Amino acid sequence: MRILMVSFNLMEMEAYIRGLIPNLAQLRDMPSAFVQMYCRIAARKFFFFCDPHRRGKACIKKVLLSNCLQELMELHQESEEEVTDTEQAENWFSLTSAQRICDMFLALDKDTNGTLSKQELKEYADGTLTEIFVERVFDEHVRRSKVGGGNSREMDFESFLDFVLALENKDTPEGLTYLFRCLDLNGRGFLTTADIHTLFRDVHQKWIEGGNYELCIEDVRDEIWDMVKPADPLRIALADLLSCKQGGTIASMLIDVRGFWAHDNRENLLQEEEEQVEEA
Repeated sequence: MRILMVSFNLMEMEAYIRGLIPNLAQLRDMPSAFVQMYCRIAARKFFFFCDPHRRGKACIKKVLLSNCLQELMELHQESEEEVTDTEQAENWFSLTSAQRICDMFLALDKDTNGTLSKQELKEYADGTLTEIFVERVFDEHVRRSKVGGGNSREMDFESFLDFVLALENKDTPEGLTYLFRCLDLNGRGFLTTADIHTLFRDVHQKWIEGGNYELCIEDVRDEIWDMVKPADPLRIALADLLSCKQGGTIASMLIDVRGFWAHDNRENLLQEEEEQVEEA
């Protein structure tokens, strides 16, 4: 009697991707020494989106119907000339993107021990992420090491991949769920005005250190409340962030001074984009 597989574990997912590589035109010339690392990076995106409860298993049907597989299959295109540099960079499964992520991790890993400390992770994105956010990432998404003492905690490569996936997919339910756990300072399942104030205080500090104009934290807090319009006027739940369609923007405003700058300058940035389109 044949037993039909209904799910992949991580190793099976990596093997599945390895089997696809010869059929994907843009990956055929991948250096053999990089194949194993590439499969780890590629498989992690499937698990980030297809294994939301982190059970270590991804439903095969969900994998086959996922946007991830569609994105991977885009690499069938024979000529890279048909694909812009921007499209390659934005496709997680492109060789360019995989090498970028590896280079990023290696650059952050100053002590070359194969994991990232909080101090090392704070240098991500040129140091624009807030200290409290990095602390919360470690609290919620990094397991304590079994080596070197019970409180030793460093981020391994797989956890780093999840971190990057969350930040690069903030507008998705999966990315926003990851980030909400970090924003939820007290683990209550909702954010209060006090939480918003605490989170934005670090952004405000970086904002002022960058030579920007003075702003009122309470005004930003009220603006976020207006953007979300939560069902309960006293608290913001994950469901509120998902339904308001601006959850990714709000998360950026609370964890990254560059994200807040982009929101504050959104009209100018939109105008620049429109001008570039007209010139093209």
